[in-house]
Amino acid sequence: MSSITIDKANFTKRLKLLYNSWKTSIVWNGAEAIVVPVGASSEELRYHKSIALQVWLYGYEIPDTIMLFTKEALYVLTSTKKAALLHELVGPAQKEADIKLEFFERAKGDDGSAHIQKMIEILKAANGSIGTLPKDKPAGNLTDKWSTALSESELPTTDVATALADLLSVKDENEIKNVKKAAFMTASVMKSATVPRLEGIIDAEKKVKHSKLSEEIEQVLGEPAGIQVKLNPQNLDIAYAPIVQSGGQYDLKVSAASDERRLEYDVILCSLGARYSMYCANIGRTFLVDPVKQQEEEYKALLQAQDAAINALREGEPMSAAVTATVKALQDAGQGHLVEHLPKNIGFGMGLEFRESINLLKAGNERKVATGMVFNVAVGASGLEVQVNGKTRAYALMVADTVLVKESGNAPEVLTSIASKAWSDVAYFLKDEEEEAEPEKPVKTERPSSRDFGNAQKKTNLRSEDDTFKVQEEQRRKQKENQEDLLKRVNEETLRQLRHSQDEGNQAGSSGGRQVSEVVAYRSISDMPSIRDLAIQVDQKKEAVLVPIYGVMVPFHILTVKNATNNQDGDHAFIRLNFNFGPSFEPGSRFPQAVFLKELSFRTSDTRHAARVVQEIKVLRSSVGQREKEQAERATLVQQERLIKSKGRMYTLPDVWIRPTFSGKGRKVTGQLEAHSNGFRYSTPKGETLDIMYRNIKHAFYQPAENEMICLVHFHLINPIMVHKKKTQDVQCFAEVMDSVQTLDAGRRSMYDPDEIEEEQRERDQRNKINKVFQQFVKRVQQDVWERDFGDLNLEFEIPFRELGFHGVPHKSTAFVMPTVNCLVELVESPATVVAMPSVAIVNLERVGFNLRNFDMVIVFKDLTKDVFRIDAIPSQSLDTVREWLSSMDIKFYENKVNLNWKQVLKSIVDDPEQFEADGGWNFLDMEGDSDEEEDESEEGDPEFQGESDEEGASSEEYSDSENESVVDSDEAEEEGSDDEDEDEEEEGKDWDELEEEAKRDDRERHVSDEEEEDRRSKQKRKGGGGGGRDQKRSRR
Repeated sequence: MSSITIDKANFTKRLKLLYNSWKTSIVWNGAEAIVVPVGASSEELRYHKSIALQVWLYGYEIPDTIMLFTKEALYVLTSTKKAALLHELVGPAQKEADIKLEFFERAKGDDGSAHIQKMIEILKAANGSIGTLPKDKPAGNLTDKWSTALSESELPTTDVATALADLLSVKDENEIKNVKKAAFMTASVMKSATVPRLEGIIDAEKKVKHSKLSEEIEQVLGEPAGIQVKLNPQNLDIAYAPIVQSGGQYDLKVSAASDERRLEYDVILCSLGARYSMYCANIGRTFLVDPVKQQEEEYKALLQAQDAAINALREGEPMSAAVTATVKALQDAGQGHLVEHLPKNIGFGMGLEFRESINLLKAGNERKVATGMVFNVAVGASGLEVQVNGKTRAYALMVADTVLVKESGNAPEVLTSIASKAWSDVAYFLKDEEEEAEPEKPVKTERPSSRDFGNAQKKTNLRSEDDTFKVQEEQRRKQKENQEDLLKRVNEETLRQLRHSQDEGNQAGSSGGRQVSEVVAYRSISDMPSIRDLAIQVDQKKEAVLVPIYGVMVPFHILTVKNATNNQDGDHAFIRLNFNFGPSFEPGSRFPQAVFLKELSFRTSDTRHAARVVQEIKVLRSSVGQREKEQAERATLVQQERLIKSKGRMYTLPDVWIRPTFSGKGRKVTGQLEAHSNGFRYSTPKGETLDIMYRNIKHAFYQPAENEMICLVHFHLINPIMVHKKKTQDVQCFAEVMDSVQTLDAGRRSMYDPDEIEEEQRERDQRNKINKVFQQFVKRVQQDVWERDFGDLNLEFEIPFRELGFHGVPHKSTAFVMPTVNCLVELVESPATVVAMPSVAIVNLERVGFNLRNFDMVIVFKDLTKDVFRIDAIPSQSLDTVREWLSSMDIKFYENKVNLNWKQVLKSIVDDPEQFEADGGWNFLDMEGDSDEEEDESEEGDPEFQGESDEEGASSEEYSDSENESVVDSDEAEEEGSDDEDEDEEEEGKDWDELEEEAKRDDRERHVSDEEEEDRRSKQKRKGGGGGGRDQKRSRR
């Protein structure tokens, strides 16, 4: 109990809402006082308005407690220990809500009778009816004594359940967050656990009871980590026992239960609900096995009806409008007969109570829908029948989702949409239509020719008969549909961003730091040094270069000098000074009419002086340029808040290194990362420190060491910070799990060497130990700091998904790139790669082709003024993984066979948004259609069409591979001739002797030696084919 803290601001805000409603609304039935008793704790799943009110006020259920509300005070009868927890609310309640909070503390062993009598006297003094919750039946000694005492007092009572339900109907921001987490967990269990389990049972034709399947789903609901959902399991609970029904017996009520019958492969109904911090969410899906056309039409009509009901839930509309919209949608879809099979209501409000009885979506309910309400919209039809193979089968259909009402009449938000309910995702066909096709005619026993051999192989191994191929084709089809839906949204976002950039383009200010046009070397001639010799001089103090021009020393500030060179010619030297100029030079854009000096050349006989001056110019230019760059970066930094050190317990991550490193002399040492009240502090024994504020963290990552040498936590910041003299947006703390460099002795060691086995075990133990330390630190910071004190930031440590990772080159070296929940990261190599996917407009996959081993990924950001980000040389084996991941993230992607000049592409889009819109937006990247047309033309045209490979190296590689092909595959080789380079056309009808003579003639022309001729001829004999030159490839026609 000591670890529990109550949100004071939340308590006072909601206490004021309660009293304002009580004093102004008539739904409280004129109650002068309100009594809310809560019984003893129980493991049973129960929904009481008394418990809901406690959770709404305090954030927790406080059992064995009686709350007495009067118009001026709140009296609480509870144990001494629980009262101590609530004492901190006394001051805020009086100050913010003007309500006096008093306690009747019941000592251990005290039955509370004396305190109950005092509360009865307070009620009598209220001189009016007492508001109660008669339907709540709290169980416990204290509440039993209270019920007896209230009954004996014969005080008048009135039911205030409706008033409390009305108060709890509209959810605030914190409540909506909890509902969304519950909905995400509910939909994730349906998508990632229930559907795969059902598919496995159906595919293997297992015999599983409804109750057994329900228990399995319930177990997953309590273990979010099992389906890679990052939610605190202590805050999770089931809203009700999952319901699984099949075999013709269906009950659409939420009070239904999974029976002991076995799952049948016909129509399967599955419903499940979860609670997060006591807030409920629900989802329901129907799965159909071997459905008929009638069922498909009814199901699709039901989906349309549910969409209509959801869209009707807008601010100010009556709740009955959802029923009206449902009926109309079914009739418009030609399925009016389903109306009489609808349940009495098509949903209800949800929150701390799973079913808010005053917010039923039924005909005649004229209560108004309000922003912040949450509904379970469940449209179903029961008692349906269908004829299958002469037999009548009973079935039911149902879809249910959790829906949030948005403000200003906007369309409601479906919180469980990640679990698909599309027909293609819920219909399963076990009967293979190909099995019902006519049997194949017997094949003649003639010996096939070499030309027909490849075709014969194809006929016996059709891809369309392979189940794996069917699954892949279905996945590609879904990806294509998803990508088509995304195109319109991406184009709209891009155009909106372009117009916004144009509106603010003229308002852009300076990027920080000094402008070159503002730099002055000498303010007057008198400030210039007196120089007798007319020779080039460098004034280190004023940061200027003085050069003689027509007998006068002319100064130039070092920032105007681009570079200086020294070239010696015999006993003379030439000094050449190049100056900055052009539109990219800041003074050039500021003074477009001015004439700028491009270069100066000087000849001198003093070669030593020339070398010294040029060296001084280079050193001065480098130091001044670095200083100006640092000042410009510091000018753009956002002022960070000061770190508040923790006074109590502080979580520490010891012995870690940091990136970027602290520069300085001396040996580098490890430091420790400390989690304080409002930020992290990294410190070393040398006194070096770096502060990272929680409110400046955009994304946080934790990557345990598995196949890497380090375990790390990484922070991607909102605003850059300075680490020593460098501006950075990424800070990483890591520990090495083993030595990166090992000394290898000359001797060879056996795989059974005990020392080596012991060393490997020691390395595993060290890796597991460090991973555990990092994991505990991350978990404690997440739960005890971020979720408790910074819930509004929604911070959480993201763990990369290794199974979705792929190799690529994001910078200069090959690395393993992995997605997380919100980002694409590579954190081991330096510099780190962090791409926030919400900021991505589209992704273009380049050099995608069957004959290429690698492809490139180009990430285009919504801010088109930013350069694209490239990940090159991704193995083609990872293409399907990348496609699936991009589709799951709702990222529009394209595939091309060539690399594009993205600087020019983005410039043309930014310069002319209207033309970009007229050309169909990003659709210009869709080259698939053009490519298909070209391939069709090539197949219908010249049979010996010779294509060029994208890379010369690939051509020679393919040529060497082709030497192992047999003659019978020559026809297929001709069809795939576009993979070979520099092939000559051949004439049909030449025999072996003619080909041999032609090869000899070609070799003589190329001066091929006799030895090479013999080697080439022996290779051709092994292949069984005729000759050909070094640059030719021939096959027998």
